[in-house]
Amino acid sequence: MDDLDKYIDQRKKKSPAFAKDYDKGYQQFKIGAMLKQARLEAGLTQEQVAEKLRTKKSAISRIENHAEDIRLSTLENFAEAVGKSLRLEVA
Repeated sequence: MDDLDKYIDQRKKKSPAFAKDYDKGYQQFKIGAMLKQARLEAGLTQEQVAEKLRTKKSAISRIENHAEDIRLSTLENFAEAVGKSLRLEVA
């Protein structure tokens, strides 16, 4: 465990509000990061994905950088546009 992980762990223990907000924010960040990684692996630019989805580059940027409240259909369409499939898990 590195220093950042230790710090986050300590903050979570001290502040339930921090823990709740951190976990929610991290999951949103992680979704956007996974979408961006899938796009990059497909060798596509944001403009190319936007064209496939019939939207603007700015919309793709928002999806990759601010993935909160993203619709399931949008996730499915994005995944398909970059040659991937979407898998969800309830845990």
